[in-house]
Amino acid sequence: MIHQWHHGGMNGWGYGLAVLLLIAVLAGVALLAVLVYHQAADRRPAGPRAGDPEASEQRPAPERLLAERYALGEIEDEEYRRRLAVLRHRE
Repeated sequence: MIHQWHHGGMNGWGYGLAVLLLIAVLAGVALLAVLVYHQAADRRPAGPRAGDPEASEQRPAPERLLAERYALGEIEDEEYRRRLAVLRHRE
């Protein structure tokens, strides 16, 4: 009678191939994740990011609009200062 050491299951080569297949699948998933991340990063707007010094120099939209109206002469000094104080108090 011939003794079967593997008892009908996988032998050493079977486990080795299973591990190699698992590593290959995980590497493929990681590569796909990196590619998707870079594609998404390319589609993001190229504006200033948080913590960027240029972002802190920009005024919020309401203050910018008020400054434009003042520059165009649509509102007087007193009204500009009053409205600016209201906007800054609100934030």
